[in-house]
Amino acid sequence: MTTDEERYIELFEEMYNLCIDNEWGDPFSYARSREIHMAITMKHAIASTYSGEDAIDQDGGAEYKSTIQKNICGAYNGISVQPTWDEQVNYLRAEKLGKYPNHYFARFEGGKIVELWKLDCETVICLLLPKLKKQYDRFKVSRPKDPRLGATISKTEIYNHGTQLL
Repeated sequence: MTTDEERYIELFEEMYNLCIDNEWGDPFSYARSREIHMAITMKHAIASTYSGEDAIDQDGGAEYKSTIQKNICGAYNGISVQPTWDEQVNYLRAEKLGKYPNHYFARFEGGKIVELWKLDCETVICLLLPKLKKQYDRFKVSRPKDPRLGATISKTEIYNHGTQLL
């Protein structure tokens, strides 16, 4: 008879091998397992790398955000700071946010997706720009140790601007 501990190790190794065999990456790196879960649920192609798109939907590369908190939200952290605000906006539009036509937000309870929403990239950019601008202006004065920007799209913003998929 197998113990729970032995079964855990067996499942862990099986999940890892399944993901490697399918070129989905390490499922235990960051929230990669949730991204894989989301992609399979939405029938998207799973991206094979950690940087760049999380998956590929009908419109191209897609960005995924997931949470296990009580309220759905999407955090955009670790955004490189550019020399000027105009360059920052261009970077966000061309390289960071705008290159993914669709952004998907999921809330998990346990191993299940209980909410799933979609926002287009222009909406995401419009929601994030004012928040990032405030932070950008403060960073130019305070010079923090970690000079990267970050902002969150809230439950209310997702509900008001998104399309519910689940």
